[in-house]
Amino acid sequence: MKYLVTGSAGRIGDLACRQLVDDGHEVRGFDLHASGFEHEAYSEVLGPLHDPAAAGTACEGIDSVIHLGAFMSWKPEEVGQMFRSNVEGTRIVLDAAQAAGSKRFVFASSGEVYPENAPRYLPLDEDHPRLPNSPYGATKLLGEELVRFYARTKPMETVILRFSHTQRASEIIDRDSFFSGPRFFLRRKIEQQDAFGNRAAADIFRAADPGHEALVLCCNEDGCAFQMDITDARDMVTGILLAANHPAAANRIYNLGCNDPVDFEAFLPKLSDKLGLPVVRVNLPGPGVLYHTSNARIRSELGFEPEWTIDRMLEDATSGS
Repeated sequence: MKYLVTGSAGRIGDLACRQLVDDGHEVRGFDLHASGFEHEAYSEVLGPLHDPAAAGTACEGIDSVIHLGAFMSWKPEEVGQMFRSNVEGTRIVLDAAQAAGSKRFVFASSGEVYPENAPRYLPLDEDHPRLPNSPYGATKLLGEELVRFYARTKPMETVILRFSHTQRASEIIDRDSFFSGPRFFLRRKIEQQDAFGNRAAADIFRAADPGHEALVLCCNEDGCAFQMDITDARDMVTGILLAANHPAAANRIYNLGCNDPVDFEAFLPKLSDKLGLPVVRVNLPGPGVLYHTSNARIRSELGFEPEWTIDRMLEDATSGS
């Protein structure tokens, strides 16, 4: 089989390319940036997703497309770029895959198509109303509709995967990580909120600063610690490859993520013990982040079983294995 992986330089795309090559397949990457992966069975096309010429070259001779490439931002000035990459880019890659005669197209959507911070019920399953409350979620919802249109009107099989939040284990302890830095480290959280222009939130966190590096335990206005899904990138790749190859996945939609949400109340003391940093508790206005997305469908239909709990990820990150 010959696979195209878009977003091949990303945390998940890079792992997916390497796993496919290890499994004996020929792989082509498509990204703005080179992945640094070198193998006789691997090649790359560099360019933006919304470039029809680059997309056409990337899809030529491809049996199955794994479309992971996307642009994510919370900055108002970058919303237009998100729509170009995530909506127009998805349409162009779909067109190129169809023209190339690709047999299956796997689309990486997101749990942000749901209202994760205001769910109607928990756990969120694939039948939950799609009501995104972020521009990124809106781009992924529109991407899904494009994929569903192709599933209805074209012979190419499609699979939609709604991704959990994803991390490599090493990112959990990395202050400079784009996601885990501001999630767990107080001063990175302050920097993030200042960058977003969220002055009120930044001031709340700033008032809790003890004057030295610390971890932050975010809680809602009632003092309930945040809970959310965090899935290891290795488990995500396992699910992606099942979606790309399993006969039962054709034209299906799946939530892809961990079995259980991460309870920050339980996890932060473990992170504190490993890093030797104190934990500062901060209550924020509103209901906070308290959600879990069900992976029951992909487990029952495709046999997906995640292996990397948050505790195992932390052990992996701190043991150097």
